[in-house]
Amino acid sequence: MSGKCRCRTQTWYIVLISFLLWFTLFYLYSSSITFSKKGDSFLGNNHTGFVDSSESFHDVGREETGESTDVKDINIGDNAEEANTEIEKEQTPIKVFVDGAKPIDQVLGLDKDLEAGNQTVAEENGTRSVETISGTENEDELSNKAVNFRDVDKPIDPSSMEEKRKEEVTKKKGTENVSKLQRGENAEDQPVDSFPIVKSRRERAKRPRRRNRSKQADSSPVMEKRIENVTVKLRQNVVRAESDSSSCSGRHIYIHNLPRKFNQDLLDNCLSLSFWTDMCECASNLGLGAPLPSNEKLYSRTGWFTTNQFLLEVIFHNRMKQYKCLTKDPSVASAIYVPYYAGLDVGRYLWDPDGFMRDYDAINLVKWLAARSEWKKMWGRDHFLVAGRINWDFRRDHKNESDWGNELLNFSESRNMTMLVIESSPWNNNDLAIPYPTFFLPSRDDDVFEWQNRIRRQKRRFLFSFAGARRPNLHESIRNEIIDQCLASTRKCKFLECDKSQKCHKPVFLMKLFQSSVFCLQPPGDSYTRRSIFDSILASCIPVFFHPGSAYVQYIWHFPKDYTKYSVLIPANDVKFGNANIERILQRIPRGKRVAMREEVIKLIPKVIYGDPSSRLGTIEDAFDLTVKGVLDRVETVRNQMRDGKEVNSEFDEEESCKYFTFGKLGVHEWDPFFSSKLGKLCT
Repeated sequence: MSGKCRCRTQTWYIVLISFLLWFTLFYLYSSSITFSKKGDSFLGNNHTGFVDSSESFHDVGREETGESTDVKDINIGDNAEEANTEIEKEQTPIKVFVDGAKPIDQVLGLDKDLEAGNQTVAEENGTRSVETISGTENEDELSNKAVNFRDVDKPIDPSSMEEKRKEEVTKKKGTENVSKLQRGENAEDQPVDSFPIVKSRRERAKRPRRRNRSKQADSSPVMEKRIENVTVKLRQNVVRAESDSSSCSGRHIYIHNLPRKFNQDLLDNCLSLSFWTDMCECASNLGLGAPLPSNEKLYSRTGWFTTNQFLLEVIFHNRMKQYKCLTKDPSVASAIYVPYYAGLDVGRYLWDPDGFMRDYDAINLVKWLAARSEWKKMWGRDHFLVAGRINWDFRRDHKNESDWGNELLNFSESRNMTMLVIESSPWNNNDLAIPYPTFFLPSRDDDVFEWQNRIRRQKRRFLFSFAGARRPNLHESIRNEIIDQCLASTRKCKFLECDKSQKCHKPVFLMKLFQSSVFCLQPPGDSYTRRSIFDSILASCIPVFFHPGSAYVQYIWHFPKDYTKYSVLIPANDVKFGNANIERILQRIPRGKRVAMREEVIKLIPKVIYGDPSSRLGTIEDAFDLTVKGVLDRVETVRNQMRDGKEVNSEFDEEESCKYFTFGKLGVHEWDPFFSSKLGKLCT
């Protein structure tokens, strides 16, 4: 009896255990389905790849749309070889980073790769093979496989990338499989993205989920259009870079990096630059000074400033910083610019009887230059410097220390350089003149064209005019005779006296005077030249000179050789001794000739003005451009002479340099009497 009961008890235990096992299996099966719907499939968590079966399973697919994850149904194929074939057809998206112009062969290589990739994707009707990366890899390894054109120095080779991809496929066999996504009934027409690394459940929990978002395939028309635009821009940059390189051949300029005491420190201590003028205000705005108040009757809308004539070296330096053919390699430079503010430097001590301070910085500059390796290449003959004063401020007699100016232009080092000043010496060959700065410094070509058209229509009330003051202490000056003749022609001449009211230093009075006159008298003052020459040209007023040294032998890069086309020359001695009546001489010029001369003066305007240093003019060549071109030609001539073993400038005597530079030949000339001096020098 007890044995029978024992048997029944064992049978009950077996039934109970069987029921529990069945219930456990059913629970586990139900749980697996629930987990897979929530994105927590044990297949994904274990990182063991996909089971080789023909049945349909659920797995995790993470789309790279921010930090979101999506769950997709994956149909696993039975054929492993077919899966490997799909891996080999994978098209990895290429991200293009444009960081400047690339060589044209690299651009073309990129273009071909992109076209080939787009063709493959199009043949697969928008589908793309995807790759599941095993858990042994990490995101750093994946990111290292991306193509970044900032770090690649040569075009992409599709064959080499294909071989690397095949090697990776071989290593991943047994742990990877591939399938196509099924999205509804038209799964073949849907774009497919590659699977990234499947992260742990804990890492996924930290990121919010975003469903029903898919990344647009790289083969879309928008992406193709972007790639096409990038390719076109790269090609344009390459062509532009090659064009700029060819246009700069023989025009490269290197700027010396001088110690601050030779330039910037002078501007920082602007209060010490002058006893009478606020040079701090003049040096503002890149040397242009304050903008002029709006005056539609006298000025155009933009580009007008209260520019000081002694700030030319600052303006030129800032323009040079915008020069398109600058180089940081002095070995390839055709010329070397020395940004020393010589005029501002010596201007502090011109009235100081102690010559030591006037020469101090100038001596230190030439010592600094002579010690540089760039100097020894041509012994300074490829160097040039701009000084915003006349040459006599830098040619003190070395025997008289209390004399005017310093000795910058007399140093042996300086005599090898090209020194650009606002007035040169007719008896020396190392300094050449460039225009004074005017009140008009435009930033666009249209500003110049607009001003030329406006000034061409300007009506002229007076036949001639003069702005200046008498020179009672200068016996050789003809200022007194000119003023007397002007005052005698009350209806024909307008006189603006430069008295204590300082009207001659105010643009509004000068421009009003010049714009109302057909001719503007430009006699010598303390020296041959004066700023008024360029202010009158700006107003299209025909200049009347009394000495060829005022313009014709000075600005040889900026004025036409035929001076009769744009100016009138009345010998100073004829006026001095009463043999010339200015009004009668000007009245005899036919009206048609006056119109033609005015048109030539209007054409001169772009050549005698400096553009705004904060911008760059387009097609117009201003005074800066013509100066740089002249310097480069001069240096190239000297370089050829040195290459041929010739002595530099040996074909003419230095005292005849005014003839050689102006006419290109030597010999007796009608202007010889004009260039006599107290020292007995003749330009013959």
